[in-house]
Amino acid sequence: MSKKLRWGILSTANIGRKSVIPGLQYSQFNEVTAIASRDQAKAEEAAKELNIQHAYGSYEELLASDDIDAVYIPLPNHLHMEWTIKAAEAGKHVLCEKPIALTAEEAERMVIACEQAGVHLAEAFMYRHHPRYQMIKDVIASGEIGTVRGLHANFTFNSGESTNNIRFNKEMGGGSIYDVGCYPISAARFLTGLEPDAVTAQSFFSPKHGDVDMMTSGFLEFPNDVSLIFDCGMWASFRNRLEVLGTDGTIEVPSAFVCSHDSEAGFIVNGKLGKREIEVPVINQYSAMVDHFADVVFERSTPAFTPSDAVRNMRVVESALVSATKRERITL
Repeated sequence: MSKKLRWGILSTANIGRKSVIPGLQYSQFNEVTAIASRDQAKAEEAAKELNIQHAYGSYEELLASDDIDAVYIPLPNHLHMEWTIKAAEAGKHVLCEKPIALTAEEAERMVIACEQAGVHLAEAFMYRHHPRYQMIKDVIASGEIGTVRGLHANFTFNSGESTNNIRFNKEMGGGSIYDVGCYPISAARFLTGLEPDAVTAQSFFSPKHGDVDMMTSGFLEFPNDVSLIFDCGMWASFRNRLEVLGTDGTIEVPSAFVCSHDSEAGFIVNGKLGKREIEVPVINQYSAMVDHFADVVFERSTPAFTPSDAVRNMRVVESALVSATKRERITL
């Protein structure tokens, strides 16, 4: 159990520096060995700041290292497929930032490449590795809120005044559906255990921001007449909430995907047993994600979320963007 998975980070992107790298360093079964940038000086600066031993001036050089078992890829969305496949071909396990790709077809190619190389592939949805989501599923299964009738979720933040933001570049996979809409979609699929039959979305495509969707409202139709109503945005006040509506009650998750403080991780059940606040374990959900990843690589566990789950989620995300662009309902 003392063996640790040795990680290399492809890119000095903020998501890695602020969240995933600290999560790796805090975890039990992982260590960050190297970081790479296309600029040697940037790699060295990041390595010094984050106390990482090796800095590489190219991604290829990092992938060629025998001191790396796995890589985390926080590159812009349009580069996920290319570098996941290259990492797999180099024999490295891959944790790829969400959304895993730009299309379901790209995601499928990534899955096949990793299967052929015999390496593990996972999508970096950290929220679902927090034990509270299994606790929420258990409350639903208990019947405390009755039969589930629908879900409501949102994930919005305001970056409208920022400049040189890759999220504002269509060709690079920008826009709010890709960036944060993927979370409510993933959560609804996870909590219901169902795949949607259709999706309808309406977006505000902003000329000021490269014509990407800066705000989207969506509607997912699941079997058994269950639906998800969600909104996501990059030019709106911050929210990240989830509600499960049942015939006899509700489950409310005020900080559904990201939590600024451990105290925000709890959720509220108002059902047959009355209204109660559920306390949850205090954990780093990024560390939980990467420790599970290591367990899978070391064959101590099977994947809680298979690579094919990422393909299915990508199919819905992609269809939501198509629906918003064409302004029509898309069947899946």
